[in-house]
Amino acid sequence: MKSLIRTIAYIGIGSALVCAGTMVIQIPVPQTKGYINLGDALVLTIAMLFGAKIGGLAGGIGSALADIILGYTHWAPFTFVIKGIEGIIAGTLAYKAQKMPLRILFLILAGLEMVTGYFITEIFLYGIGPALAELPGNLFQAGGGVLISTALVLAIKRAVKDNKVWNL
Repeated sequence: MKSLIRTIAYIGIGSALVCAGTMVIQIPVPQTKGYINLGDALVLTIAMLFGAKIGGLAGGIGSALADIILGYTHWAPFTFVIKGIEGIIAGTLAYKAQKMPLRILFLILAGLEMVTGYFITEIFLYGIGPALAELPGNLFQAGGGVLISTALVLAIKRAVKDNKVWNL
């Protein structure tokens, strides 16, 4: 029971962090009525720290909640699935990877899933032109997410190892 309560708490806190991180910086993309943001960095960070279940749910819930709050409600169902899968991939593969190059490769794979998921969705919703227009921004967002999350996880693990923060 204690484990379930802890898991639910981590999902809630992770969702809030992802939501806030997604909302901090928004670069609108008029062609697709979407936006570029920093949320992926937190989806990947939470997935690497806590695994697939927490990473997937926090990524999906937090990102979809940000879409709803920011007025991009039409994106929320797609975002829930796309960011949830991104968190599951990172939480399954990068979470377990011991070597940094392999971990980064798995994070890139998770980021490419996000880019592909939005690209396919945008083709169906708006056509190939707008989908292609958003592709560079999504690639930038994914790449930034990989770099930022890697730095965050290294800093957090170092702080935990040095007993500067509570034990995760």
